[in-house]
Amino acid sequence: MHPALPASFPSGLQVVWFKRDLRAFDHQPLFEAARLGPVLPLYIVEPGLWAQPDMSGRQFAFLRECLQELREALARLGQPLIIRTGEAVPVLSALHRARGIAALWSHEETGNLWTFRRDLAVKAFARAEGIPWHEPRQTGVVRRLASRNGWAARWDHDMRKPLLPETPLIPLASLGLTIDPGPLPPAESLGITPDPCSQRQPGGRKAGLACLESFLHRRGKTYRSGMSSPVSGFDVCSRLSPHIAFGTLSLREITQRGEDRLNQLVLAGDAPGAATWRGAVSSFLARLHWHCHFMQKLEDAPRIEVSNLHPAHDGLRPREPDRARLEAWMKGETGLPFVDATMRALLATGWMNFRMRAMLMAVSSYHLWLDWRTPGQHLARCFTDYEPGIHWPQVQMQSGTTGINTIRIYNPVKQGIDQDPDGRFIRRWVPELAAIPDAFLHEPWKAPNAGAVLDKAYPMPVVDHVAAARAARDKVWSLRKDREFHKAADTIQEKHGSRKAGITRRGRDGGRGRKRPADTSAQLSLGLLLPEEEGKGRP
Repeated sequence: MHPALPASFPSGLQVVWFKRDLRAFDHQPLFEAARLGPVLPLYIVEPGLWAQPDMSGRQFAFLRECLQELREALARLGQPLIIRTGEAVPVLSALHRARGIAALWSHEETGNLWTFRRDLAVKAFARAEGIPWHEPRQTGVVRRLASRNGWAARWDHDMRKPLLPETPLIPLASLGLTIDPGPLPPAESLGITPDPCSQRQPGGRKAGLACLESFLHRRGKTYRSGMSSPVSGFDVCSRLSPHIAFGTLSLREITQRGEDRLNQLVLAGDAPGAATWRGAVSSFLARLHWHCHFMQKLEDAPRIEVSNLHPAHDGLRPREPDRARLEAWMKGETGLPFVDATMRALLATGWMNFRMRAMLMAVSSYHLWLDWRTPGQHLARCFTDYEPGIHWPQVQMQSGTTGINTIRIYNPVKQGIDQDPDGRFIRRWVPELAAIPDAFLHEPWKAPNAGAVLDKAYPMPVVDHVAAARAARDKVWSLRKDREFHKAADTIQEKHGSRKAGITRRGRDGGRGRKRPADTSAQLSLGLLLPEEEGKGRP
């Protein structure tokens, strides 16, 4: 028998299960649960999750910093975070037997396939024990979405809801409930592979708020012009993605802070720099819509992580990768300087701008002809900001397996010339090319002294990138000549494509809004639900 709570709290113990929402501010489950009674704030460190091939030590290091700060924030509110290590159902079951769970609260999660299956197990446990499980949304992703019609307008409505304040918590000790807070385990105790990331962003809400402030008021002015280049992208991009992925900031507060800044810039009129700033903040706000747009795809079809979006691509590439090519790509040793510089920068920082992420994936899929699943897992591990709902649809889009998108085969030499014209980025991350003259840096195999450097200090290219791209293009386009291919693609478009109902543009028009297409590319999926959830999406 678990100890009874005072009669003044007839609703019982409210367990708030933190997942990818590591904050106390604008946290609906915490806010709602605290209104009903004593709250037990819980985080479960799940060994099974950290054993998955898309998880990494840099992500766990970021998580630890977030949890430490969250524990301190909750302690200031009255009740520190309780941490348990184990799988979710046994942890919750033990807690229920010992203390009695009146209700379980957590935000909806659109995670990887492992968390999807874990949530199915938790759902079954809660139902069997008669425990209500409340799962409010924290983003614009809609569970069991019947149609994309009106999706963008619903996103706007959700992001304009009032932000929820931090709320005082009743100390459980004051009710006679003694609960060990539990240790925050080190990575090695979970068998996590050592993963040094010397320039990783720090975790925690304080770091997230500082990042948001610096972007909106100092770093972000040249966001539009500088976001695509790895030379400038580290500074001018928001760098908020890990804080969104781990939930130290809510998407709603980021959106509203961005809109507040845009409104200030509208009032600034023709002040010096105001127009450039308005363009930057407007572009940033548009990309927040895209965040949820991509996550909605994985929410609706969890097997996007493991199955081709368009089944015509099954068997297109060998499932067993060419290990030599894969290892060269993973280490940044392909002999293609801009590709290698990008991979090495990612390994050292845990972050890369969107265009360079796309190029890395496209090179692996087209030039190296690798099946997208293994390279996709490698990139997932590299990204501190790994967000499954964005990552896997993008991986497939850049690999040409959606069946709908235009096939984009990046020329790795041209990308380098366009985005790193003076070679600063390559010089920093590929020092082996120090002896190669600037004029040949993007194509060192053409340099007069190539023989003194290549296959000695730096490898020759593992493929002829021009010939490899041509061969890949022919293979992928050949699939699209079949009538049945396009029938399936039409089904994908109908099920998952965003609609041209429009996304509101705010600012100069005073908030009334003009309409623009929400998505003209429609990266989509086809019938990729798990058998136990066919036709239903997430639990």
